[in-house]
Amino acid sequence: MRFNILFLVILLLAISCEEIIEVEDISQEQVEVLAPINNAVVNTPQVRFSWEQLAFSENYRLQVATPNFLQATQIIEDTLISTLQFDKVLEAGDYEWRIKALNSAYQTPYKTQSFSVEE
Repeated sequence: MRFNILFLVILLLAISCEEIIEVEDISQEQVEVLAPINNAVVNTPQVRFSWEQLAFSENYRLQVATPNFLQATQIIEDTLISTLQFDKVLEAGDYEWRIKALNSAYQTPYKTQSFSVEE
């Protein structure tokens, strides 16, 4: 009898804790890009990537490729960060960058933008 009560208490605690630590599903959301926007021309090698905060996200995965992700000759950056901007020095050329938000259980699709760096 004592085992049954203990089992019932543990079961109730487990169910209660699951409701407390529920993680918001962000998989249908999209990160809003601030810069560089699609087809932008950047006139400095110091590029600042920035985006708006997405509610319930914990981190962002930022990737940069040249000349694009489908025909990448090089992945320039692949980083997981918790801030809303990232600075990178890039040589003149064509690039694509993408960003997605993540939390402990879900992630958004990537938002992809093309841009060029000119000296």
